[in-house]
Amino acid sequence: MQLSSPAFTNNTSIPADYTCQGKGISPPLIISDIPEATQSLALIVSDPDAPHGEFIHWIVWNISAATATIPEGELPAGAIQGENDFRNVGYGAPCPPSGTHRYVFEIYALNNQLALESGGMVGALREKLQDHILDKAQLIGTVSAKT
Repeated sequence: MQLSSPAFTNNTSIPADYTCQGKGISPPLIISDIPEATQSLALIVSDPDAPHGEFIHWIVWNISAATATIPEGELPAGAIQGENDFRNVGYGAPCPPSGTHRYVFEIYALNNQLALESGGMVGALREKLQDHILDKAQLIGTVSAKT
């Protein structure tokens, strides 16, 4: 399985439109080589370089296994979003307080749909993912603090 974006390549800078320095919308994503047995996809976007440990920017689950693209600023039809560490449901734009941070986009192919209510937290999502992951892929982008 592979995860990519037409907006940035792995380990390069995420364009400002997808950060707090721009429009603050989610970047477009392309998902390919999804395993045949996949029943749904889940997405976790996190900042492992946050000052107080991992910071969650976006969690989405029950994305259709037929989803090949997630357009910028959009949620796939039928998908469910959870609460990010900004305490909002939806995409929280990267906005590092200092230095350059990595933002890890992880997509999971699952052998089931997840029974998790809208607004759930990442801990509950990760617990539900266990024992259901067929494959996963990641894309890393970087953002530098505004100087």
